[in-house]
Amino acid sequence: MTAAPRVLLAVEQLRRSVPGGIGTYAAGVLKGLRDLAGEGDEVPDVTLYASRPGARPDPLRAFGCPVRASVLPGPLLTRAWDLGLVTAPGGFDVVHSVSLAAPPPHRGGGAGVVAVHDLAWRRADAYPRRGRRWHEAALARALHRARAFVVPAPAVAEELVAAGADDRRVRLIPYGCDHLAPPDDAAADAVLARLGVTGPFVMSVGTLEPRKNLTRLLDAFERARRWFPEPWPLVVVGPAGWGPGLEARTGVALAGEVDARTLSALYGRARVLAYVPIEEGFGLPVVEAMALGTPVVASPVPSTGGAAYEVDPVDADAIAAGLVAVATDEQLRVSLEAQGRARSAQLTWAASVRSLVELWSSLA
Repeated sequence: MTAAPRVLLAVEQLRRSVPGGIGTYAAGVLKGLRDLAGEGDEVPDVTLYASRPGARPDPLRAFGCPVRASVLPGPLLTRAWDLGLVTAPGGFDVVHSVSLAAPPPHRGGGAGVVAVHDLAWRRADAYPRRGRRWHEAALARALHRARAFVVPAPAVAEELVAAGADDRRVRLIPYGCDHLAPPDDAAADAVLARLGVTGPFVMSVGTLEPRKNLTRLLDAFERARRWFPEPWPLVVVGPAGWGPGLEARTGVALAGEVDARTLSALYGRARVLAYVPIEEGFGLPVVEAMALGTPVVASPVPSTGGAAYEVDPVDADAIAAGLVAVATDEQLRVSLEAQGRARSAQLTWAASVRSLVELWSSLA
């Protein structure tokens, strides 16, 4: 019987003040490992690798895995990886990096696996210039160093192969969406009270940056709002990113970043989730909302699986029409809710990690 591989999971993203979608992916992989172990599956020995902790005790230890912490702080460690001055610790069969911020594998061992969530930086308006330069250089390093790539959707696989990856090294493994925290209704009450929201609302979730298409969404919302039976507001949830901030508009409330339990409660209360990015590798907010029974208006991102009301993200009139239809047509809402729950039920972190374990074992 072949021994389970020893895996080093590079999770520097979990050290960030705003871990974002990549942090959700990293935490989801760890949840999937716990779920598989709880189902009686044999799971690999997984050790977490990141920069030195800024707080005591180390919050990474809450995930239940051994932690290898560098003596270097985050910015210096990732820079040292970029320059090849620091490699991953030795003694592991596989080094899986949750993003392109990936350590070079240790000499003589440790097959490198890199998760590529999208190649959106190749759009000039998707990332600032410095970010585009770093991502392009990081992709070039990964193409040279990694034995395998993990992507969440066929379109990302196609882009990665076009960028130079051998298609035999690219493994399609969709994300899970069963990571939502139990809802904190009292916290959601406090957020909505602060915003002056007292009844039904439309919701959007995501980092406030150009590729999320929020300015066009706000234009569409202004057009749609007059057709709602009441002047329902749009609640925008998410941290500030790069680029110009959103201008104040009537009926639009900026909630900022909220914790996981508050987010779950807000998803469950929203009448509609609107998620219309120009480009997205997967689109976790779509299936997070679906899991809680909220109908979704979305651009055709990979996560929808046909269970959202899909719209052209560059057509504000189409987005507006979608918002009106999904907010007001009860028969359509019931249909989308059922389709959304069925779609989200297909996407578990245990299933994702089962595929990861197969990949890790093949490389080891």
